[in-house]
Amino acid sequence: MSKIQIIPLGGVRESGKNLYAVEVNQSIFVLDCGLVYPEGEMLGIDYVIPDFSYLEENKERIVGIFLTHGHADAVGALPYLLEVVDAPVFGTEFTIAIASITAKAKGLGDRLENFFKIDEKMEIEFEDAQVTFFKTTHSIPDSVGIVIHTDEGQIVYTGDFRFDAGATPLYQTEFGRLTDIGEAGVLALLSDSANAESSFENVSDLRVLDEIVETFSNADGRVIVACIGSNISRIQQVMDAAYHTNRKIFFSGTELYDIVDTALKMDKIKIPSRRILGQIKQLNTTPDEEVVILETGDVGEPLKAVEAMCRGQHRQVKIKEGDLVYIASTPSLAFETTMARIKDQVYRCGATVQEITDHISTSGHASQTDLKLMLNFLKPKYLIPVNGEYRMQNAHAVLARQLGYKDEQLLLPALGDVIELHQGVLQITKQVEAGDVLVDGIGVGDIGSVVLRDRRILSEEGIFIVVATISRRLGRVLVGPQITSRGFIYVKENIEILQTCSTMTLDTLDKHLASDNFDWNELKQDIRDQIGRYLYQETKRRPVVLPIIMEASSYQMPNE
Repeated sequence: MSKIQIIPLGGVRESGKNLYAVEVNQSIFVLDCGLVYPEGEMLGIDYVIPDFSYLEENKERIVGIFLTHGHADAVGALPYLLEVVDAPVFGTEFTIAIASITAKAKGLGDRLENFFKIDEKMEIEFEDAQVTFFKTTHSIPDSVGIVIHTDEGQIVYTGDFRFDAGATPLYQTEFGRLTDIGEAGVLALLSDSANAESSFENVSDLRVLDEIVETFSNADGRVIVACIGSNISRIQQVMDAAYHTNRKIFFSGTELYDIVDTALKMDKIKIPSRRILGQIKQLNTTPDEEVVILETGDVGEPLKAVEAMCRGQHRQVKIKEGDLVYIASTPSLAFETTMARIKDQVYRCGATVQEITDHISTSGHASQTDLKLMLNFLKPKYLIPVNGEYRMQNAHAVLARQLGYKDEQLLLPALGDVIELHQGVLQITKQVEAGDVLVDGIGVGDIGSVVLRDRRILSEEGIFIVVATISRRLGRVLVGPQITSRGFIYVKENIEILQTCSTMTLDTLDKHLASDNFDWNELKQDIRDQIGRYLYQETKRRPVVLPIIMEASSYQMPNE
């Protein structure tokens, strides 16, 4: 009997940041290694990645890292894991190409020899288990699900998926393979829950193409398309629609987004005709009714580019009257405020805005019907909803109950929960260390809640700096205090407040200099407290009060 544990180190009770460890006896199989982009209150944070502590402690037991697709929520954190773990990486051709780009960007080009390409027909034998794959449909080509074959049954991880009977060959799901997996017996299914709450059915990609073609046909002027660069299927549809409507595509950036560039080079995006590709220098001489401007990038970047176009700050494009801004990707809830602001700016420029979701429902994630169909194909003994916040996991569990699953067959773990097979029963038994690690520039994990709190206060309340030079030997203030305010009050209109704070600082300095038990920390805290209370009393705001008190120990009086 094999010892089996399933440990979600990311991707549960949150959207994105997928990372799951499946342990079979002494072997650890790592499934995906993604990141998530920060929420608005995480000021200055670039990415949020999983805590790798558990994997680092057990790195000698890791037999491989298996990737389902090339999106950031599946491969984005891989370079950070490879800095602490030396293990082979397995993925399809396009996924490995994207993973290689992220690894090279982190200076890990020497690790690429340990990256291995797989396909849906490959079987990889390890000492404790066998790993196979099956094709899935998602918004990026070469996506797969992963199957770990154990003596106790199969453990299946879907990755991000949806079903689409009208998908092109590059995106088609292997329905027959799903049937075979189900018949062989599935112990546990880790299934995508990102769209489990939505009651709307996804339309086929063929219908999406028709919608884009209709939009382009009805537009009298230029069409500016904002699309997340990793949504390769949507970019393909934009190219096809431009071809069908006799428009040229102009890429607005000086360089192609890496994933789009790679997809074009690997023929994962097929250009219908070379004539649809325009050069940006010809943009102003091309009739407006023949123009499509394509803006791609990471999550949020296309919208920021559109905003720059509205303000006249974009290097290549300025939005003008008659333009249509077409949001071709489904914006996340985190960008609702940004979307509202940008729409307002677009209309101020005399242009209009249309979202692809205005008329159709489309997502790269499984609908409720898709989730039920996956359960019927695989017939797992246990369902573990993943890749979703708790309410999404719960919605997925509700769907399973409708199919006859009992509560004891539905496991909704938190980060770090250890799901263990004991006497034929899967249950949560304990926890391991797991959580978020914040990435800020080159700093990984050195930004904590205190720093984020200070950044938030600085952004909302400003900073109030008090500078003075003292001599403890002479028992007097030599210079200052000098007061500087940034983002708090307009100095010229609040001279009285500054004068009062200056007097309070002098009194506090004199008091501490006269004390026999002088303490630097107590002095600075006293200044913070007194000035902080006064400023709140006068303004009802709480800026960061930063006292900078220096000592001139060798200072000599002029007459000495």
